[in-house]
Amino acid sequence: MADQSAGFFASLKRLLATLVATGKTRLELLGAELEEEKIRLTQLLVFSVAALVFLCIGMVLLVALVAAAFWESRIVIFAVFSLIFIGGGLALTATALRLSRRRSGLFASSISELQADLEALRAAQAEADGEQPRP
Repeated sequence: MADQSAGFFASLKRLLATLVATGKTRLELLGAELEEEKIRLTQLLVFSVAALVFLCIGMVLLVALVAAAFWESRIVIFAVFSLIFIGGGLALTATALRLSRRRSGLFASSISELQADLEALRAAQAEADGEQPRP
């Protein structure tokens, strides 16, 4: 009887150690994914802001150049460029809204690893119970 309880507690300790090690690995994976996503978003923000500044300055200079070249038609030129900028802004706003609704895939690796762990635990439990493993 004492032998069985010692075996039970040893098995329980191994199970607990395995669960702690698995949890540690999954937390490390989660941390790595968060760090990668933070770096990606920071780079995206920096390059986007820089591109926006350069594009804005370039567009203002282009409008000024066209208006200076065709000074007699400056009202039409400013109206056309205003419509172009407003249309472009609306199109970009619609695109940004569409992209904001899309799932990012963040934590996809962690979720798949946790799913694999769950399936492995179910298979081990079914084997211990003497059943066929569930898919």
